[in-house]
Amino acid sequence: MNDRPILRRCVACRQLLDRRLLWRVVRDYRDGVLLEEGMGRSAYLCPKEACLEDARRRKRLQKALRCQVPDAVLATMQKRLSSTTRESAEAN
Repeated sequence: MNDRPILRRCVACRQLLDRRLLWRVVRDYRDGVLLEEGMGRSAYLCPKEACLEDARRRKRLQKALRCQVPDAVLATMQKRLSSTTRESAEAN
């Protein structure tokens, strides 16, 4: 078996990372744009404030997926980001 990590590039910072460390945004042919589920065209984004802001400001996800990304998907990522930063702050 091949145990090399599968690498994907963040659409915002263009850094090549293991895909398990990135958020996957999918343009599903039935359900529109989804986060972390479904099959279809995918774009990957680092779970960092700077990358999310850059993707929002420069419409990086829209360009990569070739469709409009609903505000609800961006809001979900923002919520996830603030909950993980809050958890890491509590742990320290």
